[in-house]
Amino acid sequence: MNSTDLAVTLLAAESSSGTNYLPLLLIAGLFLLTYFMIIRPQSKRRRAMVEMQSSLAAGVEVVTIGGLYGTVIGTDAETVDLQIAPNVNVTYARGAISKVISPTQEPADADDVVAEQDDITSNDTVEGKVSGDDTDTTYTANTKKS
Repeated sequence: MNSTDLAVTLLAAESSSGTNYLPLLLIAGLFLLTYFMIIRPQSKRRRAMVEMQSSLAAGVEVVTIGGLYGTVIGTDAETVDLQIAPNVNVTYARGAISKVISPTQEPADADDVVAEQDDITSNDTVEGKVSGDDTDTTYTANTKKS
């Protein structure tokens, strides 16, 4: 009996001794890993995108998939009308809207600005240094309220 016959005999004896579930478990593990790492997060993103696109209303600022910024002026079942400049309106498919721009911060009230200016005392000085071509200039300014 040579070495190849011995290897074939050992493999046959090993496979007939019982069912080996390891390959089946590896395939199932890879499927679960693929599902939880790729398929599930993608379906969540897709669901959120469809929800965002279906909730578009007039006055909302959006960005298209091409990077065009505009304000929604009208909607239809399948399309969205955007104003991209004064008197320039375009129509896009709802699927072409990639995101809604959320307002960052509201502008400060005039009362808040006045309150900040009231905190300055009449004798506050501002000092600074301006570097020019070959000269350095130091300045001092008094901030006096009138």
